[in-house]
Amino acid sequence: MNHSLPSDHADRMARVQLALDGLSVGDALGSQFFLPKNHLLLQQPEPPIPWGRWGYTDDTEMALGIAEVLERHGRIDQDDLAATFARRFAAEMYRGYGPGAVRLLAAVSGGADWRIASRELFNGGSFGNGSAMRIAPVAAYFADDVNRVVEEARLSVEITHAHAEGIAGGIAVAVAGAFAWQHRGQKESVTLRAELFETVLRHTPEGDTRIGIAHASTVDPAESVATAVSLLGNGHRVTCQDTVPFCLWVIGRHLADYPAAIWTTIRGFGDIDTNAAIVGGVVALACGADGIPQDWLDAREDLQYDS
Repeated sequence: MNHSLPSDHADRMARVQLALDGLSVGDALGSQFFLPKNHLLLQQPEPPIPWGRWGYTDDTEMALGIAEVLERHGRIDQDDLAATFARRFAAEMYRGYGPGAVRLLAAVSGGADWRIASRELFNGGSFGNGSAMRIAPVAAYFADDVNRVVEEARLSVEITHAHAEGIAGGIAVAVAGAFAWQHRGQKESVTLRAELFETVLRHTPEGDTRIGIAHASTVDPAESVATAVSLLGNGHRVTCQDTVPFCLWVIGRHLADYPAAIWTTIRGFGDIDTNAAIVGGVVALACGADGIPQDWLDAREDLQYDS
């Protein structure tokens, strides 16, 4: 028993589970749309009835690693998280990890110091969207304290994303997740959307990712998905700068409607599974467990908490 755990640890971990369900269902469903045979389903105005069994990707795998560390420590212990990421990667390396993550986690698995290896990636660190895709459990665990969310998100992100933009993307999505929990059950409104963006911008470090988020705040939520993508990106470059703004635009549009949020995200194409993981992890914290369709949960591969 770790006596340093907060007295409400069980409640916090229940929130983490909610975030994991939202993230992983989005990830697993989104990944189905990399298959050309499923593109016709996007012509439907509403999400289709689930088919088959949906496997999840590295997005969920890394989020599960964060959940493990929070369960053990009640905080982000960077060395344990780096070891956990590496262990889970070694056991499930074909989950769709990007090339930078493969290089880093393989090095850490072989005994490299993550502090050095992370900064050597891409000559200054990664600003890929992997920092944002997995962050929802951090948002959930510390959801009642936004300043703590920022601190712990940074600690989580630094292990793999040393670049300032990678850190900014993780922090922005984590703050959005905390906001979602604090405003759970509220109906979507112009005021709520404006407050979401104000909160995220207040805590996101300066840089291109923050500039993109500020731009997203000005894009009318009534615009078409295609228009939003043309203005904000959709993750096709796999960076925080062209992923997080679009995801926050979707979150602001559908904070109280998980199926609509995921379906809108998927119809934006780009890095579909990562986008849907980001959106799903945040929106689930606003909608609650009842907001995630049970048949979608049933279709998702069972989560593996220990490798």
